[in-house]
Amino acid sequence: MSIATVTNPSLCSSSSFLRTQPARRSPPSFLLPHFPCTKSYKHRGLVARAASSSSSSSSSSSAIESKSDGGGDGAGEGEEYEVELEKPYGLKFVKGRDGGTYIDAIAPGGAADRSGMFAVGDKVIATSAVFGTEIWPAAEYGRTMYTIRQRIGPLLMKMLKRDGKLPDAGELTEKEIIRAERNAGFISDRVRQIQMQNYLRKKEQKERRQNDLREGLKLYKNGKYEEALEKFESVLGSKPEADETSVASYNVACCYSKLNQIQAGISALEDALVAGYDDFKTIRNDPDLANVRASEGFEPLMKKFDESFINENAINAIKSLFGIFNKD
Repeated sequence: MSIATVTNPSLCSSSSFLRTQPARRSPPSFLLPHFPCTKSYKHRGLVARAASSSSSSSSSSSAIESKSDGGGDGAGEGEEYEVELEKPYGLKFVKGRDGGTYIDAIAPGGAADRSGMFAVGDKVIATSAVFGTEIWPAAEYGRTMYTIRQRIGPLLMKMLKRDGKLPDAGELTEKEIIRAERNAGFISDRVRQIQMQNYLRKKEQKERRQNDLREGLKLYKNGKYEEALEKFESVLGSKPEADETSVASYNVACCYSKLNQIQAGISALEDALVAGYDDFKTIRNDPDLANVRASEGFEPLMKKFDESFINENAINAIKSLFGIFNKD
């Protein structure tokens, strides 16, 4: 078994979901106690359906009902809304200090962007189940990301508006305080306090990520792939450094491959390649990725990133063209 660790010198990643439809399956057992499948949410707040790229802008979103008495076309802070998206969703998520799932970035022109409903900082309250029409609460980041990656069919997301506020943005940043004090004509000790708080917070986050990675590797080696996924996804949702991103994404791909969840495995492997994971020999030979390698999406993905493989094929083609390999 060859799982990447943070000490691995080779690093890489990617971002899009392939649209191959896996066979229907029951959700992993580790999810079931946390998601009461019989529970459904009443549609309070705004509801929208993201338009496809060929749809007209008039059908990109439609307000069904507003929680506020004043109504209106957009959801205000604290309001709930629902959006149904097709893959690729065009959303990047981040883990909040409360363990919740928040929007960290929205891809321009993607399904989420076309809906016109999402904003950075909005919180995921619930999502569609892996398949079917049931709604699962977004209880914890790792489980929520598993559900979103594995979703078969359109994804319904129940969201909470936060007016662009990120999870940890409760106070002014260091730059904002410096700017305000400079404009006021004085500098206080508050800046140094903020610097120390930021340092300690980043140190705490890094230690938490490293601990999650260690626990994930231990669970993986014990064959507990679903539980390991939760730990690796937690690392990815905690604003990891580049090497941590590539390593955690690679390990996520291995977990999904072991679970024969090919679509999610390809997506995670692409994330690893985009982040800088470039140990292509390991990717092509790691037994933990056997199921992913057997899929139709593997070789096209590798050809996008493995330049040595592309160059070798080109050289062999040129040699063959000029008869270099021909024997007299």
